[in-house]
Amino acid sequence: MILAIVGATGTGKSDLALDVAEALASRGQPAEIVNADASQLYRGMDVGTAKVPVAERRGIAHHLFDVLDVTDEASVAQYQLDARSAIVDIESRGAVPIVVGGSGLYVWSVLYDFEFPGTDPKVRSRLEQRLENEGNHVLAAELKAKDPDAYAAIDPRNERRLLRALEVIEITGKPFGSGLGAEDRPWRPATIIGLRVPRDELIARIDVRAAAMFANGLVDEVRGLIPRGIQRGVTASRAIGYSQALGVVHGTMTVDNAIDETALLTRKFARRQVSWFGRNPQIRWLDAPVYVDAVLAQFLNERTSPTTTD
Repeated sequence: MILAIVGATGTGKSDLALDVAEALASRGQPAEIVNADASQLYRGMDVGTAKVPVAERRGIAHHLFDVLDVTDEASVAQYQLDARSAIVDIESRGAVPIVVGGSGLYVWSVLYDFEFPGTDPKVRSRLEQRLENEGNHVLAAELKAKDPDAYAAIDPRNERRLLRALEVIEITGKPFGSGLGAEDRPWRPATIIGLRVPRDELIARIDVRAAAMFANGLVDEVRGLIPRGIQRGVTASRAIGYSQALGVVHGTMTVDNAIDETALLTRKFARRQVSWFGRNPQIRWLDAPVYVDAVLAQFLNERTSPTTTD
């Protein structure tokens, strides 16, 4: 059985995953962590993604971290293949895969039996022309009207994913998010733990985190990524925090403005995450502070229950 830990940015998913993996190991059940955060796929994007440093991973194997160059485009379809391959490999060793992250489409692409439709060059070309002529705000509004679930999971500034969602809707005649909901057949039995923090507390955490990113060297990290092509990276260059740090490097933003904008965009992203995950009745929600024993009890109970394969 897969254990998935999901929730909004700043809810403590990574630390909990490490604590749970250690607790399972102490019971003779090894566990390994599989990343489901799109930004943490990128090599060199560490400070702004709150990636757990290798030295702090407590000897627990981590998968799908640092697998893309900043010039690469992250693909949910490719991630699905890679994550499932990692999970099968982990299970072959008798270990528990712990899928951790807040990128809703990425998590659901692994947990549910979702197939990605092909592309249509004519449809894509027409949408790209509309994007150029009308702007992403018009297309984002259209996606919101046609598919609120997909809109909740996609950053409107991520034009590639915005276009892809509208393309799939036009090709299939179905919502892009329709294959990612809880009503679909699971790919593997899974316990899904959702971390929940009161709104005011979450906002405070996000604000502190945004300031800490810049205090801990995000701008220097981005300077080091410029020779590696981050400005050419469609996905990496637009990641929250990295776009603002690039503005600081190029002199178009002050550090204070970059921090404020990063916090604002992160709060908006967190609202989309809460909305996305909140639609799934299969998630077992736990309020912060989350204790490891509560997660283990839920996971071990569902693993031994005959209903987990229904």
